[in-house]
Amino acid sequence: MTQTEPSTRPAFSLAGASAFPDEVPAVTPGARAVPGRRILLAAPRGYCAGVDRAVDAVEKALEHYGPPVYVRKEIVHNRFVVETLSRRGAIFVNETDEVPEGARVVFSAHGVSPAVHAQAAARRLATIDATCPLVTKVHKEAVRFATADFDILLIGHEGHEEVEGTQGEAPDHIQVVNGPEDVDHVVVRDPERVVWLSQTTLSVDETMETVRRLRERFPSLQDPPSDDICYATQNRQGAVKALASRCDVVIVVGSANSSNSVRLVEVALESGAGAAHRVDTAAELDPAWVADATTVGLTSGASVPEILVRDVVTRLGELGFGEVEQVRTATEDIMFSLPKNLRADLKAAGENPDSRRARL
Repeated sequence: MTQTEPSTRPAFSLAGASAFPDEVPAVTPGARAVPGRRILLAAPRGYCAGVDRAVDAVEKALEHYGPPVYVRKEIVHNRFVVETLSRRGAIFVNETDEVPEGARVVFSAHGVSPAVHAQAAARRLATIDATCPLVTKVHKEAVRFATADFDILLIGHEGHEEVEGTQGEAPDHIQVVNGPEDVDHVVVRDPERVVWLSQTTLSVDETMETVRRLRERFPSLQDPPSDDICYATQNRQGAVKALASRCDVVIVVGSANSSNSVRLVEVALESGAGAAHRVDTAAELDPAWVADATTVGLTSGASVPEILVRDVVTRLGELGFGEVEQVRTATEDIMFSLPKNLRADLKAAGENPDSRRARL
């Protein structure tokens, strides 16, 4: 079925969708297959462990506490996920002061600053912090280097929620570097005490180019103690690189505000794809994009449930692409536990915090 109206779907769990990429979705029986037309399906793709944890946290909170459960910002950057959770009783707000005093609020996977935690405490909010552990790692690195009085060059997109949260850990020590073009404008107090950190969802290649230029200006620039760009971002970009040159067109499933999804389009083009397009759902796929194609690459960003990829496979099947070949470059088995306070409440009530409902 091609995704058109999210409300027509039966109830299912959005969490746990990272299991789907181990299966190769089949084209719908009866599709008008054209000999020689095929889909190269990237693996890994879709949900990362941090996204799965965050979405599961909202679902479990709604089931356990009952609606409404407030969520500050989008829990993850995916329109379908946000719309689905909204229908189940999640109320998404932009700022903490929009949450009624004493209510329950979930912080998104992108993380928040200490100031947001303080605001929540002042309003007596029951908080569930669904920040991705890999983002939390970057926050801790920022605190560590700020305490040591380093200038911290945070490579990322100014205004992105993750960048705002990290910068909020040490605003007097952190300046954002949007990319290679910003390097010439960087000013530091002591060129011998400079370190770079990064947003977790960036293009690996562009980030390394930014670092290269920064090091030309600041030869003593220190690296973070471990890689800041998350494993999932790197793996998804690696999978696209592996198939792009074999594709006339690459389709990336993901929302416009998803940094890692937008990067996948850029990576596909840089890696030799004839063309690349991003869609939120199969309904946005323009048949003209693939009219002259024989091979279409398909992937999805780290906040995209696999059901949306399957919808695109179905739609491509209707357009004559009857063969699906999976191109796997890595295998992921990382899982993160639910936030501690939610997990404790579920256990106290005799519920299994690791359970999953039946899902599409």
